[in-house]
Amino acid sequence: MKHMNFRHLLLILILTGCCGYSAFSEPMHAKRDSVLQKTNIFKMMQRVADWQLNTWRKKGFNHRKADWTNGACYTGIFAFGNIKGNEHYLKTLVDIGDELAWNTGHLRFHADDYCVGQTYAQLYSKFKKKKMIAPFILQADSIVNQPHNEPLNWKNKIQNREWAWCDALFMGPPSLAYLSTATKDEKYLNTAVKLWWKTTEFLYDPTEKLFFRDESFFNKREKNGQKIFWSRGNGWVLAGLVRVLENTPKNHPDRAKLVQLYQDMVGKVASLQQPDGSWHASLLDPASFPVKEMSGTGFFSYAIAWGLNHGLLEKKQYLPVVEKSWKALVSAVHDDGMLGYVQPIGASPDAVNANSTEVYGVGAFLLAGTQLYQYLKSQEKAYKN
Repeated sequence: MKHMNFRHLLLILILTGCCGYSAFSEPMHAKRDSVLQKTNIFKMMQRVADWQLNTWRKKGFNHRKADWTNGACYTGIFAFGNIKGNEHYLKTLVDIGDELAWNTGHLRFHADDYCVGQTYAQLYSKFKKKKMIAPFILQADSIVNQPHNEPLNWKNKIQNREWAWCDALFMGPPSLAYLSTATKDEKYLNTAVKLWWKTTEFLYDPTEKLFFRDESFFNKREKNGQKIFWSRGNGWVLAGLVRVLENTPKNHPDRAKLVQLYQDMVGKVASLQQPDGSWHASLLDPASFPVKEMSGTGFFSYAIAWGLNHGLLEKKQYLPVVEKSWKALVSAVHDDGMLGYVQPIGASPDAVNANSTEVYGVGAFLLAGTQLYQYLKSQEKAYKN
């Protein structure tokens, strides 16, 4: 009997660790592919982040430091910098904030110009220095107090006053939502949620479960006859949605509705993933721009991985989607750390190539990588327990 028990124990040890795989290590799917190992995900993020910071140091900024493009990049740098040992990345953000005197852009009610507010609020939550959010509080109060009663038709420079285009859902709502968390004042989140639904009612196609970029796209069609749904545009929406959800308490009256929208969109987006793991610039006509595109891919990867980390998505169905998307993202990184295949600034699907890069693509890459890294870390902890 003792001999049989020993053989049984030996078999268990072989299966669980003594010969190559440890129950206390990363999940087996990560062991089979080095790109998906936690340490290599970290190193790849480090390479991309360092390339971006070094480019800023050597060549300067291509856009205003408070611009939405950089604001989107800062979100990824903050996420990566929040990993233990990465504090020097946060110092870069603090230095930028100090240089800007913690002000946002010059257009007070244009969502693009207060995209940086979300990073200011996150930095305040970490360092508790009131100067980091003092100017944005004043701006946010003025946003909250606006009537917001204009229709969202694409005319009369409506974008200067309302969230009339889908990109705005990454720029505006998370900034107010993170400020709510920082200040513990729910009025900012409640305004974000109220205006989120106003934009959703106008731009969301419930049949396709995707967002039009703005009103001007309602009647436009792709070469294959499908409606035009821009990859990065919908990436902005999904990434913005999880950032709002991150700051929405479980007992908030709108949380369940937000979660349902998230799950509906993720289901649709996942079904449109290309065989190489990427999403092309045009979601319903991928052949019109038959090249991988990394800004949309990065934001989708981030949003779906976030859902895995927060228990809103099934691992069996969606972990493979994230893994494939991360491989696609890594495949676009040059040896020096530059992220290629990022669609330039625009408002609709467009062409990309290996040398196309932009700061918001870096932000999306780091957001996605951080979520996957955290997921694998949590799985590692679960195995240890």
